[in-house]
Amino acid sequence: MELNDLIRQIHDAPTQLVLAITGGGSRAIGELLEEPGGSRTLLEAVVPYSAAALSRWLGAPPEHFCSARSARAMAMAAFWRAQQLSADSPAESPPAAPLVGVGSTASLVSDRPKRGPHRIHVAYQTDAETVTYSVELVKGHRDRLGEEQIAARLILNAIAAACGLLDGVPLDLLKEEPVTTVHTIAPPAWRELLAGRVALVRQSGTAAEALTRRPSPLAPPAAIFPGAFNPLHDGHRQMAELAGRLLGLPVEFEISIENVDKPPLDFTEMEQRAAQFAAGQTLWFTRAATFERKVALFPGATFIIGVDTLRRIADPRYYGGSPAATAAAIERIAASRCRFLVFGRTADGQFQTLPHLNLPESLANLCREVPRDQFRADVSSTELRRRADD
Repeated sequence: MELNDLIRQIHDAPTQLVLAITGGGSRAIGELLEEPGGSRTLLEAVVPYSAAALSRWLGAPPEHFCSARSARAMAMAAFWRAQQLSADSPAESPPAAPLVGVGSTASLVSDRPKRGPHRIHVAYQTDAETVTYSVELVKGHRDRLGEEQIAARLILNAIAAACGLLDGVPLDLLKEEPVTTVHTIAPPAWRELLAGRVALVRQSGTAAEALTRRPSPLAPPAAIFPGAFNPLHDGHRQMAELAGRLLGLPVEFEISIENVDKPPLDFTEMEQRAAQFAAGQTLWFTRAATFERKVALFPGATFIIGVDTLRRIADPRYYGGSPAATAAAIERIAASRCRFLVFGRTADGQFQTLPHLNLPESLANLCREVPRDQFRADVSSTELRRRADD
């Protein structure tokens, strides 16, 4: 298919999108707008090219600026932005169109030699799916313009796919340059959670059950282990096992897809994290980014946390810098009848426990510490991810 024909078909589709591009491929924006009808398709295009700009777009610095995960996070941030722009449309606007967020990050030929591979990652996010395309280019085979053209065309093909079009434009890749595609279709419960129509999802194996409010008071989870679990490691498993013995309760896990100042987890990320849990274990997906929101969902539960997390609960920085707001939040946590089972953690080269923290008495009274001689694991999810990438 010719490029102009593809873009005309994109503009004829009802889909509207926000596009975020960094590292290469920005000519896709101009090519979209050179064909009449671009205003029907493009709500906004941004090029967060510097590290600071991309970090602001994502809400936090990515671990890697050019990766499939970063492309997905950019796409999710773009999807959020599309929702905001659609919600802000005048009342007399046409009916809401299907929304898409598209993100692309690339590492291409520059004026300085690059030790790593030349690669492109493009992702799109809708309310029902997350799709990622990745390709590694043969270094030295093309100049910057040649690699830019491939990046732009891969972006346009991803947009076309998000619009439901079956064909794209040729990428002119070598046989040594296959495009890897990861396509995650969300179960209905995940879609409802992302849309904010349900408060939480109970995940057991591959089954996902959406709940509009907190679990039934007839059988509320009594021990909740919240975390990112990126990845779930032996330290987490040992904590859960020991907590279960100390509390005499089954331990269930919780991952918030929403994080403070970050876009929510995409569906591929949710699928990868859920797959780490064994059959018979219960995982809750929520949008409870703070403990105030978590205790509202699981009143009366004991939360299994590390001292680093406990420190953040008492830190006014997470409450707009207001000591009064911090105290009020802790009061609401206490009123929920929730408690904390606290594990020591290594920080700044020192194994820290409850006595290392200067906690308000109202929060300290909610805590029970796991003795150091019963548990110490210095493994870190961040370090495990770093080793995996080396």
